[in-house]
Amino acid sequence: MLTPYLPFPLLTGGQTRSYNLIKRLANLGHEITLFCLVKSDDEKKYAPELEKFCKEVRVFNRPEKPWTIINILRTGFSFFPFLVMRNWASGEKTAVAKLLDEQSFDLIHAETFYVMPHIPKTTIPIVLVDQTIEYKVYQHYVENYKYNFLKPLLLIDVYKLKFWELKYWKQASKVIAMSSNDRETMITQVPSLNVEIVPNGVDSTFFGAKIKEKSKEPVIMYLGNFTWLQNREAVEVLVEKVWPIIKRSVKDAKLWIIGKDAKNFFSSLENKDIRIEEVKDVREAYQGAHLLVTPIYSGHGTRLKNFETFASGLPVVTTSIGIGGTEAEDGKEVIIRDDPKDIAQAAIELLQDPKKYSRLAENAKKMVQQKYDWDQIAQKLSDIYKEVAHA
Repeated sequence: MLTPYLPFPLLTGGQTRSYNLIKRLANLGHEITLFCLVKSDDEKKYAPELEKFCKEVRVFNRPEKPWTIINILRTGFSFFPFLVMRNWASGEKTAVAKLLDEQSFDLIHAETFYVMPHIPKTTIPIVLVDQTIEYKVYQHYVENYKYNFLKPLLLIDVYKLKFWELKYWKQASKVIAMSSNDRETMITQVPSLNVEIVPNGVDSTFFGAKIKEKSKEPVIMYLGNFTWLQNREAVEVLVEKVWPIIKRSVKDAKLWIIGKDAKNFFSSLENKDIRIEEVKDVREAYQGAHLLVTPIYSGHGTRLKNFETFASGLPVVTTSIGIGGTEAEDGKEVIIRDDPKDIAQAAIELLQDPKKYSRLAENAKKMVQQKYDWDQIAQKLSDIYKEVAHA
């Protein structure tokens, strides 16, 4: 298994997904050799947590910072897009080739297409998991980029991104998407593609365990990994178009922007009403807040924050894109609105209607327990492994 991160600690959605699946796949009898990337040597101290479930864990260094002159120049003189060059680890491809020569493997699991360049030519079947359709994310970003004179350069990278993403889909024996929408997009681009859906999930027991009381004041929260473009874009919409409307109606309301690199991107927003923080245990944020409000307008896949919020008993107000990949229905398990004004009004109504608030939270919690627990998700992935490996 190759991942573009070390799947611990659980600071990002990708780490959370990989860690929970690895742990359960090991319990289902799979023997896993994990190759993963880190940005600094300090992260390597977390490898022993993965060694509990893996036969071997190998860690390789990728560039610590993305936007360096070296990364930009390497991208400019390469056929590969920036995302691949930013996640390239010197020595990993050689190490993978050596391992494949020395040992016998039933399949290779590639988590994200941009780890695929580390895999040498091989006859071993490959299961490629794309947590989101990357070229779509960056295409949306470039289309809305404010500096028009730079758009042509950025579009070149988007074209390279799409070329390689589709090329690696075709090379895989099986491609795994997070949602039916992602699957439809993939098949539209490559009609013959063999695609299965293995959505994200949640540890219902972990997030259902109470560790903190709710804040006495109404708290609106956005939680995410802010190295992702769509999360930063959503916070901008939330702060500029949604939050002011909520604050006018709910005078004592507070806004929490919680997650990886929150202070790096949004520290200037912090004031007596807005909290910017990265917490060690996200359950503290989920259980302390009153609503998760996520005006997301780009990206694909399923968002772990939805499942974790549902399992925590916290209602969600989001967009039709933000709720993608789940069976949650508007008005039953979630509130779906696409206009920022409507999002704000829906949040206000939930805060002012305790019965509707409780009903929504209870329905959502029941849904994730029944359909999206990691145990069920891991079993589905295990079955796909056996099919691909003809085991």
